[in-house]
Amino acid sequence: MVKPVFEFSKNMDAVLALMDKYRQVPMSLADACLVRMTELLNDPVVLTTDHDFRIYRRHGRQIVPAVLPSQ
Repeated sequence: MVKPVFEFSKNMDAVLALMDKYRQVPMSLADACLVRMTELLNDPVVLTTDHDFRIYRRHGRQIVPAVLPSQ
């Protein structure tokens, strides 16, 4: 059984604030949830092919720890 740790209902305001902050990118709901999760976890790393994670910041100014494929 898989039990999700992230509860959108408890993080909705923070997720929506991220989507508003990055509306010019634009940031998807999924990306906002991932960035929010990095704010909640110790030593997070996002594995992604989405280069927008180079733009996004956690806690306002911290780089989102992400592993992207080489170009």
